Amino acid sequence: MRRFALALLLFLALSVPSMAQIYQGNWSCRDASTNRVGILTIYGSVYGWASRTAGDPNSGTGTLTPYEDGAGLNDGNLRGNAGIQTARTVNDPVNGVAVQLETADAIVMLCTPR
Repeated sequence: MRRFALALLLFLALSVPSMAQIYQGNWSCRDASTNRVGILTIYGSVYGWASRTAGDPNSGTGTLTPYEDGAGLNDGNLRGNAGIQTARTVNDPVNGVAVQLETADAIVMLCTPR
């Protein structure tokens, strides 16, 4: 019984950090009108935003702080120009996992795996 409990604790300890990093990768984002607006890329402690609109001032890169349920945007064009503060992982009925981009007041985009 002790071996089973120890193995279970070890499994949980090893799996928690990998679950916290599920938001990393490329995400296709849609706004409230369900129009495709751009691609969000998150790796490590940086992100990149590529808007579908040419010359969009929100396109660019920035840094982020990883959290258990996503990441907080520290700086960059999305934070400075669009006011987006958080990229939170949520359950999506179609795609499994999605990232929603949030300002202080509202959810502004939903991003699904690309």
